[in-house]
Amino acid sequence: MKLQRKNRLRALSLGAIAVSGALALTACGSDDNGNTNAGGKSTASAGAGSIKCDNAKGQLLSDGSSAQKNAIDAWVKNFSQACGVQINYKAGGSGAGVTAFTQGQIPWAGSDSALKPEEVAATKKVCNGGQGIDLPMVGGPIAVGYNVNGVDNLVLDAPTIAKIFDSKITKWNDPAIKKLNPSAKLPDLKIQAFHRADDSGTTDNFTKYLIATTPDNWKYSGGKSWQAKGGQSAPQSSGVAQQVKQTNGAIGYFELSYVGDGVKAVSIDTGASSPVAPSTDSATKAIADAKIVGTGKDLSLQMNYKTKADGAYPVTLVTYELVCDKGNKADTLPAVKAFLTYIASEDGQKVLTENDYAPIPDEIIAKVRTTIAGLS
Repeated sequence: MKLQRKNRLRALSLGAIAVSGALALTACGSDDNGNTNAGGKSTASAGAGSIKCDNAKGQLLSDGSSAQKNAIDAWVKNFSQACGVQINYKAGGSGAGVTAFTQGQIPWAGSDSALKPEEVAATKKVCNGGQGIDLPMVGGPIAVGYNVNGVDNLVLDAPTIAKIFDSKITKWNDPAIKKLNPSAKLPDLKIQAFHRADDSGTTDNFTKYLIATTPDNWKYSGGKSWQAKGGQSAPQSSGVAQQVKQTNGAIGYFELSYVGDGVKAVSIDTGASSPVAPSTDSATKAIADAKIVGTGKDLSLQMNYKTKADGAYPVTLVTYELVCDKGNKADTLPAVKAFLTYIASEDGQKVLTENDYAPIPDEIIAKVRTTIAGLS
């Protein structure tokens, strides 16, 4: 089943949309090491033959989004083998990455949310003559993963998801869930909802979806910190996924690569012709409906969480790499530039699709490549 699913996702992604995309960042020192991710999928590398090292050397330290961590392992393995550069990406969450970057502790960071105006202002103190910019590098569906014995297929909509994560729906046989799943054998079992304990861009994007689609049921302001009532917390995407995996009756949110090995993914009723399951293809269709709203060299995107397009999965995030457009430190610039060039390349794209992440559409990634070439 797992091999069939992986082949299906790859065929959908490559066959439906011809894109070239990228991914980000690093692995050593993150919370899950090795060559398999939390969903049990291989992170074996591919397409590393044309990496251009230029003057890259030494070591790089970075931090940020854990949502991109599973693909990062493969990127770092390829780049380090080709160029001899050691990269340590801590995957401590988007909040930690943004803080470290704006304080000048690391040369670039990963974040599932674009820099806020006050954060951009802070970067001007560490980017000599420049400022921090957002480079979209990888897309991915935020899967609503669950573990309920005997329930292999589950459909939810935005109001129901909001009520579950706000502790207003507390049993799996609640009438609202039964209405969406008339043929499922839903147990009289307590729902155990898990959310991120750390500041997280995944939380930010997940709650942006709820705010946009069901404001009457999600009255929180949103952001990287979890605000809703009740529930249980765990650190990083890997921690939430692990709790869901080991707890019958659990539900949580994390990137698609953590689905599998006991964790199933919810299909979402968006109002389209049929419920949409998370996949690389359905996420790329959602990203294609996004708009570039950044100015200058900044390429931040605005997602359409209300999309009702057939086959478009609405809870989709884009991971940004945060870097100075000008004023990068001379000792790290060559390695940072070479690494970002690789992950934005077509070879980088090949690794991306194999790890259940969605590619960035052509017109956007082309601008990313041009911007990286001009970093100074």
